[in-house]
Amino acid sequence: MPASRDDLLRFLADLGIETETVDHPALFTVEQSQELRGEIAGAHSKNLFLKDKKDRIWLVVAEEETPIDLKRLHETIGSARVSFGRAELMEEVLGVSPGSVTPFGVINDKGTRVTVVLDARLMAHEVLNFHPLVNTATTTIGRDDLVRFLRATGHEPLIRDLPVPPGTSA
Repeated sequence: MPASRDDLLRFLADLGIETETVDHPALFTVEQSQELRGEIAGAHSKNLFLKDKKDRIWLVVAEEETPIDLKRLHETIGSARVSFGRAELMEEVLGVSPGSVTPFGVINDKGTRVTVVLDARLMAHEVLNFHPLVNTATTTIGRDDLVRFLRATGHEPLIRDLPVPPGTSA
């Protein structure tokens, strides 16, 4: 049984990590979540659940408006070419469904199958926001506390400047 929102918040509290969680209607896209701007301070993210040709699993966490060149991403993160992972695999490994993807999902990855990649642009912000395993709430956490959480779950994050598509700027 995957961890629940309450399990996650209790785990964070046990680590001494302070968070604030705001309930809201279900959000499935970055566009929908942008409607909450001004209500929830801090940087907001998009989270890409990916699998490479060697069956390694990746969770790329970026600032919500950062364009990412998926054709070149593998060069930056040290993987084989990547594509989006199936919803069933996401649910199996992270315990979340599409629309609820979050770095907090690694609390359910007991086998540490997922490599977490944090966008350096996102990590330039002191305060970050993610779904707490469900897309009906947003949890605010400090940047350094996110890294501490990831390490406490056995996931040493990679912090990288993610490649942007040709002709765009980050």
